[in-house]
Amino acid sequence: MFEKFRFLTSGESHGECLTAIIEGLPAGLNIDINFINSELKRRQNGYGRGERMKIESDTVKITSGVRFGKTLGSPLTLTIENKDWTSWQKIMNLAADEYNEEKAFYAYRPGHADYAGSIKYNHKDLRNVLERSSARKTAAEVAVGAVAKLLLKHYGITCSSNVLQIGNGKTEEEFHLEIDKARDAGDTLGGKIEVIFNNLPVGLGSYVHWDRALDGRIAQAVMSIPAIKSVSIGDGDLGAEISGRNFHDEIFIENGEIKRKTNHAGGLEGGMTNGEPLVVKAVMKPIPTLKSPLNTVDSQTMTETTSHFERSDTCAVEACAVVAESRIACVLANEIMLKFPSDYIE
Repeated sequence: MFEKFRFLTSGESHGECLTAIIEGLPAGLNIDINFINSELKRRQNGYGRGERMKIESDTVKITSGVRFGKTLGSPLTLTIENKDWTSWQKIMNLAADEYNEEKAFYAYRPGHADYAGSIKYNHKDLRNVLERSSARKTAAEVAVGAVAKLLLKHYGITCSSNVLQIGNGKTEEEFHLEIDKARDAGDTLGGKIEVIFNNLPVGLGSYVHWDRALDGRIAQAVMSIPAIKSVSIGDGDLGAEISGRNFHDEIFIENGEIKRKTNHAGGLEGGMTNGEPLVVKAVMKPIPTLKSPLNTVDSQTMTETTSHFERSDTCAVEACAVVAESRIACVLANEIMLKFPSDYIE
C-alpha cells in the first residue's frame, strides 16, 4: 500500500547514535522540539526501569527538514545520541581490523531474537543480533511518533495511555509491590496497556482491501513492538464470551448527531474509524533478560548452559505504552495525510 507518512530508523543499542528520517510531512508544520524531548523522557520513566536509564538522558537533534521551527516539506532527520557510546567505542568499532571480543557472547537467550537472528543473518557473535533487536531502537520511534502527534494535534486529535495490569497487580500500588517482588527474585514482569486516541474523523482506513483495514495496520504496528505478544481493539477479548446483543454498540440520534452508548468496538468498524475513541489494548510479555538466568544452549559448543545477562529492566510496561502511542500515531498520521492530502499544512 502507498505510504504518505514514511520513516526509517537506524542505530544499534550501544552504537554512537540512533537516527530517523521522516518523509512526507507537509510544509509549515510547527515542530516543537521540547515536546519531542518530553516524549523521550516519558519513555525512559516508569517503576522498574534499569541502569541504562540512569546513563541515558535522551534528547533529539534535528539536522534537516526544518527551518525557523517549521517543516519545509523535505525529509526531516532526527538524531539521538547514545551517551553510553563512550564506554563501547572499541567494542562497537566500525573498522574492519579492530574486532574486539570483549563483549561477545554465544549462549542463546530464551525469549530474545538471538537464535533465529543468528541463523537468518549467519552471525556467530550473538551481539550482532542483540544490538539491533534491542528495545533501545524504540527511542527513535518515540521521537518519530512525537512528530506524528504534532501533525495529529493540528487536527485536534489527542492521545493518552494507561497501564491496566502488571503481574497480578491492578492498581499503581499493586504494580510497585509486584515489581519489587520480581526484582528481589531476579525475575521480570510484563503487563497490559491501553492506548486511546480521541477526536478522529470518521472514515480513516477502508473496507475495500485487507491491507487498508485500519485495525490490521494498527495491530501490526503495535504487535511488532519488542515484547508485545497480544493486541486487541476495544473490548475484542470479550467477543469470545458475550453475545452479539451485549457486544455491539447500538446507534441512536441526539440533537441530530449519531451517538453510541457503548464503545466495545474500540472506535473501529469494518476496518475504519467510526467517530468513537480509538481504543487499543496490548499485552507485553515479561522481559526475557533475567538476573536469575534461564537454561539454554551455547551456540559454539552445543552444550547446555545458562543464558547471557546484560543490563535489564525488571519491568518496562509504562515505557511500552509510550512506544505504542507513538507507533499508532504514525499509522494515524499516514491515514490523515492519505485522506486529506496536501503539500502544506494550511
